[in-house]
Amino acid sequence: MKKLLLSISLLLCGLAAPAQEGYVYTDASVFPVYGKAHSEEGPRYRRLPERLHGVIRDQLWDLGTNSAGLYIRFRTSAPSIYARWTNTGFHMPHMTDCAVGGLDLYVRIDGQWRFVGSGFEWGAIKADHQKKLVGNMEPQEREYMLYLALYDEVKSLELGVPEGYTLEQPLVESPVADSPVVTYGTSILQGGCASRPGMAHTNILARRLDRTVINLGFSGNAFLDLEIAELMASVEKPAVYVLDYVPNAKPARIRENGEKFYRILRNAHPSTPIIFVEDPLFPHGIVDKAIAEEVRGKNEAQKALFESLQAAGEKNIYYLGAEGMTLPEDFVDGVHFTDQGMVHYVEHLLPLLESVL
Repeated sequence: MKKLLLSISLLLCGLAAPAQEGYVYTDASVFPVYGKAHSEEGPRYRRLPERLHGVIRDQLWDLGTNSAGLYIRFRTSAPSIYARWTNTGFHMPHMTDCAVGGLDLYVRIDGQWRFVGSGFEWGAIKADHQKKLVGNMEPQEREYMLYLALYDEVKSLELGVPEGYTLEQPLVESPVADSPVVTYGTSILQGGCASRPGMAHTNILARRLDRTVINLGFSGNAFLDLEIAELMASVEKPAVYVLDYVPNAKPARIRENGEKFYRILRNAHPSTPIIFVEDPLFPHGIVDKAIAEEVRGKNEAQKALFESLQAAGEKNIYYLGAEGMTLPEDFVDGVHFTDQGMVHYVEHLLPLLESVL
C-alpha cells in the first residue's frame, strides 16, 4: 500500500503543471549554440549541415538530426528558470527519456560547472514539454549551460524567467569554443546510455578540459563514411581528433576505409593530433566466445592500421587501448555505458588528451 501511495504521489507531482503566470519566455535561438562541426544555416539543433541531406546514407542523416553534444549558453539573475521545448518524442527501453529527449542545466560556480536540474516530464511519451529546471535561488547573476537531447532532435526551445528578470548573453567563454576536440564514433560516443545529456562522455570531457567537444557519434552507423571525415576536416583549428568507430566498423571496413578517412583529416590539418581508440572489452566477452572473437578481430584491424601509419612515417598519431577502459559493471546492456562507465571512459582517455593538448 505504501508503494502504491508513493507511486500515486509521484505521478500527481509530475502531472501537476507549474504555474506559469508571471513568466516571460524567450526563444533560445537568440543565444549561441555550441558543439556543431559546421556554421551553416539550417535547422538550429541538428549536428549535420543541410548540404549532406541526400548525399550521405539515410540512417546516418537521421542520426545527424539528433542534438547530441549541442548546448546553449546564457546568463540571468532570475530565481527560477523554466524550459519549453519540442522534439519527436522518441523512446528507447534501455535509456532514460531524460537523456534521449530531455535537457540538462548546469550553472557555473567558483569556476566550475555544477549540475542543477534536468528537463523531463512524467507521464506518456510526447513531443511537447514544459519543465521548471531550477528554482528557489537567491536572485544573483549566474552563467548557465543547457545541454540538449542525445537521441532526439530539439525542434524548438524557449527559456522562461519571472517577470522583471531578463536572459542575457554569456560573458564567460566556458567551455572555450576555439580549437575544439572533434570526436567520431558510435552509439556509445553519441551518449548511450547516459542517464541525462550532461553525462555523455563527450560532455564530461568538455567540462574537464574546459573546451568544446564536438560529438559526431552515430548510433550503429560509425562505418567510416568519408563524407563525415570531410565534415570533420572542415572544422577550423581542431585541437585533436578522436576516432572511436571500432565498435561499429568491421575489420574489412577498417582495412578498406581507415586510411582514406585518416588521409582526409591529415591532408586538411597536417599537425593536428589524431587518436585511434580500440573497441571496449564488453563484459560478456568473458564467456561469449563470438563477441570475444569479434572484439579481438576489430581491435587487431585498428592496431594494424595505426602501425602501418607509423611505419609510413606519420607523426602526431596516438593509440588508446581498451585495457583499463571500463569495469564489468559499467554497462547497461553489456554494450552501452552507464554513467559510471562514461566516467571511467573519460578517466581512461583524459591523460592522453591532456598530454597531446
